Formats: sequence, C-alpha cells, structure tokens
Amino acid sequence: MKRIFDATVISLKMKNTAIVAITRRFPHPLYKKLIKKDNKVAADISTFAPHVGDKVKIAETKPISKTKHFKIMEVIK
Repeated sequence: MKRIFDATVISLKMKNTAIVAITRRFPHPLYKKLIKKDNKVAADISTFAPHVGDKVKIAETKPISKTKHFKIMEVIK
C-alpha cells in the first residue's frame, strides 16, 4: 500500500532532492487541544521543479538513497 501525503517544500539545497515537511494535527491525549507536529523527509524531484514554500503531494517509494524514501508526485501550489 502506497502512502500519500500533502507536504510543504522547505529546502532545495541538494541536487534532485527536496526537504519537505509533513504537517499533521491531532488532539492532545489528555487536554484535547489540537497540536501541530512536523516531520521532515527527503523527497526526489526528478521531473518537477518546485520552489520553497510550494505545497506538494508526495508518495512513499522504494528507497532511492540512504535517506530518500519519497517521491514528489505533483506540485499543488
């Protein structure tokens, strides 16, 4: 099963790689206040040219390198 996430591009300093932040919101287990948490992952940008701040859709793939396990499927903006 392929996992697909909406993420935001936060860095483009590497060749063919973008660092994206997957943001999720969930209620605190005791106090029920909504908490926002970011996970940063490396994603492959072989066919797309996103800019920092763009919203993208990423999908899990087989490992491309030591840290890259995601690929950008489309740029949402």
